[in-house]
Amino acid sequence: MQQGFDPGAFVERVPDERLLVEELVELPEAVGRPKAIAPSRTRGRLVGVGATLTGLTLIAGCVLIVVGMVDAVASGLGLLAVGAIAVGFVLVGTHWGWVHVAEATADAIDSRRASEVLARRRQWLVTLRPYPRYEVTTSVGEDGNISIVRTRFRPVPSGDRSFTFVREPDRVEVHSGDEPAAAVAERAELLRRAAAADTERERARFEVAADAYETALLHSEGEQQEIAARRAAADALSERINANLRDPPLTE
Repeated sequence: MQQGFDPGAFVERVPDERLLVEELVELPEAVGRPKAIAPSRTRGRLVGVGATLTGLTLIAGCVLIVVGMVDAVASGLGLLAVGAIAVGFVLVGTHWGWVHVAEATADAIDSRRASEVLARRRQWLVTLRPYPRYEVTTSVGEDGNISIVRTRFRPVPSGDRSFTFVREPDRVEVHSGDEPAAAVAERAELLRRAAAADTERERARFEVAADAYETALLHSEGEQQEIAARRAAADALSERINANLRDPPLTE
């Protein structure tokens, strides 16, 4: 079991949001994984429509400019030619707008669609508690030896108020491929149970520290409320005394 871990240093910290994405590899399998956000098919279709409209707008704009110029040369710079050229330049100058409109629409649809998934991911994140966890896995080497690896997932500070985990090897046992399979499996199960017991022990230590922190916090809040009440009563009394001093009673 890891020595020197201070659960009291983590009771105020919250899980780092990076644990939802790039730091998932630093978590043991036992904590599960957040629900993945499935790629949207709607986005691809909308962006495709936006790209098509962009191309059509650009072509239409170029055609109108050419038609307007030809008409201006053939019949003079009339209202029709000027209008065609002007509209053509407007279409050419704004043809990329369709792509932006398509992306904005797709973002809005994806946001609404993924809101429930995002809420579930955040609910999963807040269930992570900052105490060490231990996990046992096995791997087979090229020489046929079997390694039983005990891994420690240690909480570490991240930023001012959050925490994350680091994955580090805790113990490695290498067993020859000639050893009986039942003996290796029994040893792996023994180490797995020991890892589970150590994890539970660390969890209990953290819960004790968290409960003590909550109790101290509630006590502090109660004292602050009492001080605030006494201060309010003293302010009211002081104001009444000052009022009497400003307007003393009449004497004979």
